[in-house]
Amino acid sequence: MAEPTGLRERNKHERRRRLEDVALDLFERDGFDKTTIELIAAEAGLAPRTFFSYFATKDDLVLGDYSERLDRILTELDEHPEEEPAWDALRASFAAVASDYESEEHRIRRRFTIMANSPSVIARSLHLQAGWEQTLAERLAARSGTGVDDPTPRLLAAMALAIMRVSLQHWLITPNAPALPELVQHGFAQLASGLTPP
Repeated sequence: MAEPTGLRERNKHERRRRLEDVALDLFERDGFDKTTIELIAAEAGLAPRTFFSYFATKDDLVLGDYSERLDRILTELDEHPEEEPAWDALRASFAAVASDYESEEHRIRRRFTIMANSPSVIARSLHLQAGWEQTLAERLAARSGTGVDDPTPRLLAAMALAIMRVSLQHWLITPNAPALPELVQHGFAQLASGLTPP
């Protein structure tokens, strides 16, 4: 009998999570560059080829569920009426996704530390962020009906992503920092009111 779709997806998610946990442990113990995909798979009790059913690269183990986070932002954005100002819709969407990060704080801290010491992961992260910016700009352009020659959607996307990145970094490295959604909301408010230099 075939495995029900819900159970299959749950099992796949658990195997993916197991690979992440094993990899993060190994990266912390041995260093990112010295840890091979073969070792990660062996420690997780999987064949190396199975690894690629879950992750495209070793870097993606550190970066986590990047595509899922983007999907979540787009879903949140789509729930806002097109008449709502784009900046307000972005602020609410990013703050909602920031709440998701808080439930994963320990794992995100581990990823952040590993990424900070790995140039290849930083490069992969920047590449993915550029893709996010493009996708988000296209969605904003579609919402507003602007043409491809209008730079406004891309500018809005770039600013929103910068706010999220800076807020996340501040939240991770600052003792007793405010909640991440609060930092994100504050970042959007600062830019909306005209950011003044310190």
